Amino acid sequence: MIDSPIAKGHTMDRIIVDRGRGPEIRGTRITVYDVVDYWKDGWRYDQIAGLFRLPPGEIQAAIAYIEEHEEEVMADYQVIVKRHEEWRRRYHTPEIEAKIAGNRLKLQARLAELRARGSKGEPRAGDHGRS
Repeated sequence: MIDSPIAKGHTMDRIIVDRGRGPEIRGTRITVYDVVDYWKDGWRYDQIAGLFRLPPGEIQAAIAYIEEHEEEVMADYQVIVKRHEEWRRRYHTPEIEAKIAGNRLKLQARLAELRARGSKGEPRAGDHGRS
């Protein structure tokens, strides 16, 4: 038997709540719309649970909710996707994308430098003064 809230007799209604932002997993800010992205891409519930660091039963409840209310959830999801795409077109200009790419390159160079320094036997923060 699966050790999850659903298997223990809890209902989806106790796990999925709506506090005004849409249906979400109780005690989190993770909405069923967050789960939809991964569910649509074929992720298993346990993989999604690992990503969000939640018990698998809570993700199972979210998926059950999505399946039970699929028409409504997917209609709301499309509105969210459209709003996000509009925001991205408006604010993610080529100049912003160039800055992001430049910063990514700087970060990668800095990480390579730190890794190279660490491989030379120099003390690192995690060494706590040990030789």
